[in-house]
Amino acid sequence: MESSQGEFVMRDRRPDALGDFKVLPDEIICSILDFLAPRDLGRLACVSSVMYIFCNEEPLWMIQCLKSDNGQLQYKGSWKKTTLHFEEPPVEYKESCRRLLQFNGINLSAGFYSSFLYRRLYRCHTSLSCFSFDDGNVEKKKVLTREEFDYECGGMEPVLLTGLADMWPARTAWTIDQLLLKYGDTTFKISQRSAHKISMKFKDYVSYMNVQHDEDPLYIFDPKFGEAAPGLLKDYSVPQLFQEDWFEFLDGNHRPPYRWLIIGPERSGASWHVDPALTSAWNTLLCGRKRWALYPPGQVPLGVTVHVSDEDGDVHIETPSSLQWWLDFYPLLADEDKPIECTQLPGETIFVPTGWWHCVLNLETTVAVTQNFVDSQNFQFVCLDFAPGYLHKGVCRAGKLALGEDSLEGVKKNTPSDDYNLSYPDLVRIEKRIQTKKSGENHNSEGATNGASRSYNLQRKGFPYDINVLEKFLDEERDHYNFPWSPGNCIGQREMREWLSKLWVGKPEMRELIWKVWQVICASIVMGACLALNAGKWLECLEAICAFHNFPPLTAEERLPIGSGSNPDNSPVNKAKEILTFLALKGHGSTAVYLMADCVVKIFAENGLESSLYALGSELEFYSLLCKVNSPLKKYIPDILASGILYLENGSYTIVPWDGKGVPDVINKCNLISSKCTEDDFPFGIWNKKQFEYRSVGMSLCELSSSDGCTRIWPYIITKRCRGKILTQLRETLAWEDMLNLASFLGEQLHNLHLLFYPPFNESTLSDIKQGKDLTFTNGCIEDVHSTSNVPAEWEIFIRTLIRKKKDAASCLTNCMFVLLCCQLAEQSGRRGDPIPRTLIEKVDEYIPDDFAKLVGVYKDEDGLNKVCKPCTWIHSDVMDDNIHMEPYYPSLCLRRDAADTDLRDDNTLDGYEDPAEKKSWRPGHILDFSNLSIEASGSGKSKKGAKPELEERGPAGDPIYDLIPVYLDVFRGNSSLLKQFLESYKLPLVRGMPKDKSGGDKFARLSYHAMCYCILHDENVLGAIFSLWKELRMANSWEEVELTVWGELNNYKGFS
Repeated sequence: MESSQGEFVMRDRRPDALGDFKVLPDEIICSILDFLAPRDLGRLACVSSVMYIFCNEEPLWMIQCLKSDNGQLQYKGSWKKTTLHFEEPPVEYKESCRRLLQFNGINLSAGFYSSFLYRRLYRCHTSLSCFSFDDGNVEKKKVLTREEFDYECGGMEPVLLTGLADMWPARTAWTIDQLLLKYGDTTFKISQRSAHKISMKFKDYVSYMNVQHDEDPLYIFDPKFGEAAPGLLKDYSVPQLFQEDWFEFLDGNHRPPYRWLIIGPERSGASWHVDPALTSAWNTLLCGRKRWALYPPGQVPLGVTVHVSDEDGDVHIETPSSLQWWLDFYPLLADEDKPIECTQLPGETIFVPTGWWHCVLNLETTVAVTQNFVDSQNFQFVCLDFAPGYLHKGVCRAGKLALGEDSLEGVKKNTPSDDYNLSYPDLVRIEKRIQTKKSGENHNSEGATNGASRSYNLQRKGFPYDINVLEKFLDEERDHYNFPWSPGNCIGQREMREWLSKLWVGKPEMRELIWKVWQVICASIVMGACLALNAGKWLECLEAICAFHNFPPLTAEERLPIGSGSNPDNSPVNKAKEILTFLALKGHGSTAVYLMADCVVKIFAENGLESSLYALGSELEFYSLLCKVNSPLKKYIPDILASGILYLENGSYTIVPWDGKGVPDVINKCNLISSKCTEDDFPFGIWNKKQFEYRSVGMSLCELSSSDGCTRIWPYIITKRCRGKILTQLRETLAWEDMLNLASFLGEQLHNLHLLFYPPFNESTLSDIKQGKDLTFTNGCIEDVHSTSNVPAEWEIFIRTLIRKKKDAASCLTNCMFVLLCCQLAEQSGRRGDPIPRTLIEKVDEYIPDDFAKLVGVYKDEDGLNKVCKPCTWIHSDVMDDNIHMEPYYPSLCLRRDAADTDLRDDNTLDGYEDPAEKKSWRPGHILDFSNLSIEASGSGKSKKGAKPELEERGPAGDPIYDLIPVYLDVFRGNSSLLKQFLESYKLPLVRGMPKDKSGGDKFARLSYHAMCYCILHDENVLGAIFSLWKELRMANSWEEVELTVWGELNNYKGFS
């Protein structure tokens, strides 16, 4: 338009062009556009010229492309062209997109200016070749011996080392041109901010580097480069200073990613972060230049926000790109607030200690190699970071910013004291958003000698990065049993237990340190709260038991608990007796278990004394019955050698032998049994256990542990030690034939278990329930459960518990959504669990029957008596891969003589026979851990706060179908062929003729429907496993679809008569 003076003035078209969007800042508009699909962006671009500019920005199309692609990428010259190549639009649309109107600072033709787009445009086209930096203030040293390095650097300050790579072939061979000639067709993994996995052939990546103008360019950051290009591993060697890596004790895929090939153009780099699990790292540059910035532990850089979830301790860091930080934030820093800096040149190696923040910017195209490691200097910090909870994770990264004012005062006051402890109620128990403080706040550079020592000493004065201080922020209430394993941890619980057990054996000189970790840190990772308080207490209990039974003195390997009741790998070939084997993934057994030379000692401590007595009492009753009827199952259960009650009185331990019959005087004093019993009765047997579990529905673990008031009494059992390995440790190496044999074995043994008659039902158990005795919940109200008088007495508890569980089914599934969403990230660590589709949650009440009597098939016989179509059986309820023990064997040896007469030695050979030309096979030897036995009634139904999405022992039991759930989902991993093999050996009817029900259609006639109902009512963890194994079911629209996909094979079973 023209003004009155005739001057031409461009009218700002932004308000008219954007309509209601005009009130939003440009960066918000760009963020909104990120969520649109490419075709929607094409439509929106037609609205106005300004919107056209927004919708054609290259950073937007880069996000679109990386969001849609999940495989091998080939750059087509621009990100929009690359995206459209995957979208496959009409040819005429491709032609029209060749001439684009893009933002170039001030678009006069459009009458539109955006400072946000301009700054981004500037960053995309900035060249760093002329950037001038000083020499930096990270100390530079020539080649050092390990002793000199430990003495001069202490492993806790960054240092730039020269000469370590002088003899590497990579020093001259790792240039872009030479790598392109040799590895042009090799595919490498790409690092970028999308959650999708992107890879590129190296020749395509080089082509991309040469033409791109991205603010945050794609970056080769490949942890598997050694597998993709084995020749690269021959071009370098780990520097002698860093060859100690305790993660080497983890086998194969269990070891977390630890080495990376790094290749990137100028402007690329790594934004602010602390290395995973607080490991240390070395990084050697082979060509190009890198600019490094580092802050000591706990000093969060300006512009960076740390989020620590109070649910599972997952750490998320919001940070600008490396280039953006250097251009936009670095200039705002006062000199005393600037990071420690250096420019790394080819051939130089930088050491980054545990916990240090660092940011890297490539000043030109670079090639580097890096490795993270765990050694004696950072071992305790790494273990600390694996511990459950959130506060210690926040403190390790953000220091005092993670604390409330009261807690901060406590730190200042108590840091020098050995008795230092903190009051947890003063801490903020919400998701932490730890933001950096203003520039210059709480800084003091007095006495500084150089940049490194200045900043480091400053931070130590503000908040010490000291393990003795940091461990005080562990939450003793948060343990492996009650709270989830953080999805951000680089290894899972099973890898953790394997790692520490092998360290204990492989590094005997470090056992004092490992013992400290066990007592102070790792006990909270793997044991229930009662076990986490004092590992030494359980050693005292073990010593008392050993003295009573005249066991020889304990060896070093026997002094630490192995975990939860499952018999671990005890192969003396590698002498890994799994001294520190931790709890199984499901965390079901808070019991201290010790491996002796010929036996296993298990001290019960799960959910208080009463729960422990029922666990042991029902197991002893079951074993007594096995011996009485001489069941063939007995051969495959470890023999019970002794059992008893251990208690602490007047400072000394006393033991009373107990075979499960009668009530010892020390237990009588606790008033746990109301009715009188004879010496031949099992007062803590299976039927009374069912009544206890029914009463326990709705009670928290804390209430269960404290309800009996007897905290210094522990039941224990001693069983014969098995030789061989548990299935967990063999799964990846077992032949298919071995898995088929295992399926047949499990079918046969569950056949034997489900045929075993059960103790006579005690009518008083049911009468107590019907009268509402002891059924108050924590709110003091007695739950109203509808009468089920038409159900036979022995099924009454079972039906009533199902009714209870259905009432809260939808809410329970909804409440577990957050935990399951987090666990999507954890599959690589062997932990399964995926979110339940919301559409299914809304339909769960409609799917589950209102009348559970129909589910068990209640009908009247010719005499008018109520009958049930399902057999009432013993249920193991926990046949999972860590409760199945395998033995090695050689097929040819077994053909020459009776396999039953062969002797399995400690080195896993049969009578010393081992033929290197013959492949060793594995056969199932024993089923372990019968402490979770059920019969007729349901499991406890307790919902643990923060429970991990793993299969657990709780849920409706009594129906033999229930034992199929852990077998199929955990042992068979959903393999229908193995399930079919299992059923061929099982040979028992799962239902004996289901009466027809017109109102329910034919769903009750489907075994798959029965199994699916039990999965839903069992625990959210079962469903998490299902949606992880069958990922396509995440889009399921009905429970029937899930049911038939997962359990459809059951409907072909001939045992359904």
